[in-house]
Amino acid sequence: MGATTPAANVLTDRLLRSWLRCRRRAWLDRHGDPAERRWTAHRNLQLDDQQRCFVALLPERPGHGHAACAAGAAGVVGLRLKGDGPDGERLEAHPPLLRRVKGHSRWGAFAYQPVVARQGRRLTREHQLPLALMAQLLEQEQGAAIPDMLVVGGGGRRLERDRVGFSAALRRQLADSLRKLAADLERNSPPALAADRRKCTLCSWRASCNAVAVADGHLSEVSGIGAKRRDMLQQLGIEGLQELAAADPDRLAARMERFGEQHGEAAHALVAQALAQRDGRVDHLDRSPSLPELADVPGVLLYDIESDPDARHDFLHGFLRLPRQSDGRWDLAAASYHPLLVLAEHGEERSWQRLQRLLQRYPEWPVLHYGETETLSLRRLAQRQGASEHELLALKTRLIDVHARIRRHWRLPLSSYGLKAVAAWRGFQWSQPGVDGARALLWWRQWQGSGPDRRGSTHALRWIVRYNRDDCLATWAVADWLLAADPASADHHVQP
Repeated sequence: MGATTPAANVLTDRLLRSWLRCRRRAWLDRHGDPAERRWTAHRNLQLDDQQRCFVALLPERPGHGHAACAAGAAGVVGLRLKGDGPDGERLEAHPPLLRRVKGHSRWGAFAYQPVVARQGRRLTREHQLPLALMAQLLEQEQGAAIPDMLVVGGGGRRLERDRVGFSAALRRQLADSLRKLAADLERNSPPALAADRRKCTLCSWRASCNAVAVADGHLSEVSGIGAKRRDMLQQLGIEGLQELAAADPDRLAARMERFGEQHGEAAHALVAQALAQRDGRVDHLDRSPSLPELADVPGVLLYDIESDPDARHDFLHGFLRLPRQSDGRWDLAAASYHPLLVLAEHGEERSWQRLQRLLQRYPEWPVLHYGETETLSLRRLAQRQGASEHELLALKTRLIDVHARIRRHWRLPLSSYGLKAVAAWRGFQWSQPGVDGARALLWWRQWQGSGPDRRGSTHALRWIVRYNRDDCLATWAVADWLLAADPASADHHVQP
């Protein structure tokens, strides 16, 4: 890719991709204050996946720019394409890879097709339309039609190829999307926040938009409300958190039942959650002990996994051993951390044996984790390794999901019940600010390098282990609060 910044009135493939993901994001990419932008590991992970896919597709080193096209290189990078759209708009695209195919172009008895890489398993408009823009400009550049384009996925482990025909329908969709993108970019203020804000965690503008959502009382800030339920509430005249908190729950339940009985049943909980967030209150929902399994045990194991979801690989199983003193108090000063790194060359059987040995060393110690990932991953691993029904039942009994216990016993004044939100609410601080699972995955891939003989810096591995240990400590911070808050209270609203 070239290093020159496109002119302010040019529509680019990157702007189009941002717009397809979120209209507001594209506007901010063009007009937003760069100081409000935050680095995110997601873009680097995309580039890493792209590199792996392209190496699997074309093992030889690609050529660069127009000279490589003229020479008929099998692959070409670094080509900046410019042209005009159907409505006279100025367009620009930067194909990450051009692949030589059969045909005739101004360069000779061959032509090129644009190639992009995808993350995940589904081909979406976010891949197809930017790819179509590249193809449209490449047709003008090479003087030859492009019947189809290529999307690759799988990160090189098992390369998957999806051919996308450059049909008349796709060309119309592209023209329509470019017109709408241009109109949004001409606005004096950004488009509204996205209805479904789950993808915002991947966006570099998330801090800016989160501040707007909180200030406006956006319905997406209420835990339990996604895009569909927000749309339902808006149809009923409830536009924000304040209106929801003020709603009569019985009346709202009756009105929401027209969308389905399950939505009516959720109305009381939604109003109560909005009230908790508006007033900053904590509601005790279930007064039975939240962690009765910890009453008389000699200690607990805090468990957290770091994973590469695209590779379906749990590369680190971290355990924090937390013993109990003779007087019943938990001895955090004596806690010890045990990271079990899982390398491809180890094999799954060896990894399972190491996990078994650690778990068998502390047979009476419950295993606390946050969320369902650890339970699902460990039990599936045990099943694949031929564990008996008795062993699987014992494992299920030992595993305790702290997140599930929080949701069952307490209503909190938080928009999210994830570990980061709940532990931070309890005052826990991660030792590496701003680190998350995506950053840990990026560090893992950087450390992996090109294989067992070409590992990256050990600094990356130390950062991963440190982050995982902090997650274990954060899980305990939440569990410790549950234990401390368990005694019955005459007040139904416990203050944090």
